[in-house]
Parts: sequence; structure tokens; C-alpha cells
Amino acid sequence: MEKGKLHIVATPIGNLEDITFRAINTLKDVDFIACEDTRVTKIILNKFDFSNELFSLNAQSEKGKLHIVIKRIQKGESCALVSDAGTPTISDPGVRLVNEAIKKEIEVIGIPGPNAAILALSISGLPTDAFVYEGFLPQKKGRQKKLKGLAEEPRSIVLYESVYRIEKLLNELNEYMPNRFVVVHRELTKMFEESWRGLPSDILENLQTKTIKGEFVVVIAPLNWN
Repeated sequence: MEKGKLHIVATPIGNLEDITFRAINTLKDVDFIACEDTRVTKIILNKFDFSNELFSLNAQSEKGKLHIVIKRIQKGESCALVSDAGTPTISDPGVRLVNEAIKKEIEVIGIPGPNAAILALSISGLPTDAFVYEGFLPQKKGRQKKLKGLAEEPRSIVLYESVYRIEKLLNELNEYMPNRFVVVHRELTKMFEESWRGLPSDILENLQTKTIKGEFVVVIAPLNWN
């Protein structure tokens, strides 16, 4: 393992077997791993029977603690950045750290792997030649304005949503873009993975018969898609 580098390592979004050989080898070889929740990352280490130093770096602590990571790398240590699931910095912490590393002329190396947005799009059956990723919509301020803008978006749209707001989102889609086909993926790569397809009103009706749990990725068809 080359020293003094920052490795951005994608980890599974559910099924631990989705991790790559390169990701495992990198996590084994670095001097320390910066992660959102040490308990979550420890599950991966235990699964593949190795241990490593874990350094907590989450959304709340990143700004205040990133200088510790940077200084250790500058002294010659190697670091891997992981999120709780998927590719770091994509709707997850880490952007500040990567930006600071680049400013300090530290080499940043990407270890590709699972990503919920790309997986959801790839199995949606909707056009993939052009799309817009919006992640989580604003919870309050700016949410309605964002939805109005997306209603005119001509490309496929990929959104993330939590179990607490998925029904609210579908009601909003039914209001702002009722005629656009939607695919809702729940618990991708996990035991109870499922997908629902149809107009927002169709999915809302289907939702009444479901137990709403887990994490959701919503893919919205392009404007005027048949």
C-alpha cells in the first residue's frame, strides 16, 4: 500500500457479497479507515475476518475533524474513506475531506463499487442515456420549488427517500407530475428487495397494502415518455 494517499472506497448497500476484491484489499492494507459509523463498518471487517483502525467521520463531525485525517495522511499514513453504504460522498459525508485533500495535493484514489442510484436506474426499465440525480429533496424550505422544477425536467430523475417521507413524496409526485411513470425500489440488494411500477396514484394505492419499511430509491420517467 502506497503511503500518503486517500482512498475513496465503495462498500455494499445491503448484500455484503457485493464488495469488490479491490475494496477488501484496500481496507485491509490502509493504516486507518474513516467511516460514518464504526459499528456499521465493523460488520464488513468482521465478515471478511480482518481488523483495522476505524476513525469516526460523519456529517456532524467532518468539518471539525477532517484536519486530523489530513495531517495523518501528510505524515505518510494511508487512509480509506467509506460511508455506511454505497459510494462515499454521494448524498453522504466526505466531500469536504476530498476537497481538502486535493487542496493539499494529496492523491485521491477511487475504488468503485455499489451505488444505489445507478443500480436503481439500471433495473428500472426507464431511459438511461441521460438522467438527473437529485438525491434527497429538501425536507422543508425549497421542497415545493424543487418539485415544480423537476416537473419540467425532460430527463429521467433519480431520488432518494426515507421510510418516513416516501408516502409524502408519492403524494407530491401525484400532484406535480401525475402522468409520469415512476419506479420505486425498496431495500435494494437486501432480503426483502422489491420494486413498484406505475403512475404515482397507482403506487400510492398499492402502498396501502404494504408494510412500509426500509430505504427507497425513486426513478421518474422522462417528460413525455410513453
